[in-house]
Amino acid sequence: MRIDKWLWAARFFKTRSLATDAVSGGKIKLNGAPTKPARDVKVGDKLDVFNGETRWSVVVQALAEKRGPAAEARLLYEETTESIAAREAEQARRKFEHEPATEIHGRPTKRDRRQMDRLR
Repeated sequence: MRIDKWLWAARFFKTRSLATDAVSGGKIKLNGAPTKPARDVKVGDKLDVFNGETRWSVVVQALAEKRGPAAEARLLYEETTESIAAREAEQARRKFEHEPATEIHGRPTKRDRRQMDRLR
């Protein structure tokens, strides 16, 4: 089964084209090496998935030709304990550390500029 199709069926990506773009962009590693979208994935393969800020290390447990419900998708892979711990630590860090750039949307308004001028 193609790796991009498996990632879509396992619900790591919302569309198959997003999964293909991620594989082509080097955000997916198969057994520790970058791969291509048409590469076949087998049961027992280890995948490192980087989707935005979230990272998973999973072992393929089953293959699925069709995309099913989320409960069935979770049965297609098993996440490693190191991956679970790293994801939970990252979520806790994001909860307590606020990234100031997330609230910036486009150009500053006249009001924003005046506030920045007052700070100088």
